[in-house]
Amino acid sequence: MLEVALEAKRDAFHLQVECRLAAEWTVIFGHSGAGKSTLLRLLAGLDRPMRGCVALDGEILTDMARSISKLPGRRHSGMVAQQPALFPHLNVAANVAYGLKAWDRAQRARRVEEMLALVGASELAGRRTAGLSGGQAQRVALARALAPAPKLLLLDEPFSALDGTASDALLERLQAWAHANAVQTVLATHDVSDALATNAEVLLLHEGRQVALGPAAEVLAAERERLLGRLGRS
Repeated sequence: MLEVALEAKRDAFHLQVECRLAAEWTVIFGHSGAGKSTLLRLLAGLDRPMRGCVALDGEILTDMARSISKLPGRRHSGMVAQQPALFPHLNVAANVAYGLKAWDRAQRARRVEEMLALVGASELAGRRTAGLSGGQAQRVALARALAPAPKLLLLDEPFSALDGTASDALLERLQAWAHANAVQTVLATHDVSDALATNAEVLLLHEGRQVALGPAAEVLAAERERLLGRLGRS
């Protein structure tokens, strides 16, 4: 379970969220500027809030009142941002193996092979990252985040460079893997179909404020009708 009570401010933007995320798969939904990326960065420990706390399965990750803010690498979490930040001096396999330094060579090799297969990128293992397409880079970044077996997976528009069919297939495989490995996943998106397709719990944000939290079919009912209306007019 992820327990969140955060307040953050950057320039004129003010984020305030307080919730318990108990579902295996949660979607943070909101239109551009709602605060989705900001919230994920706070959960990942990449940014610090003004005040508040974050706990994962009872373990305190952030508590500003007690000056606790664990570094990203100590949070048992993995994050994939909108722009994959791959290491350009390493090939794909070495990028995926980056968080596995404590593993022996044979274990690392097996894990890299397994994760690249999961994301549909096995053929890229020996490639340099500079020549990858946007979609390929996103797949590799996802494999790298999954490789160390995080307890919490944070995804910020992770399939934006993939077409609909490829995105749906990868999302289905990822959700099955997360369920099998007891990995709590939080996915930020502005695409209502991502939330509805996964039958997720949805945290709805609007201008930095938590508007609703509940099943996708309920929280996004209005968005679903709007989408169906657009499809009906096309």
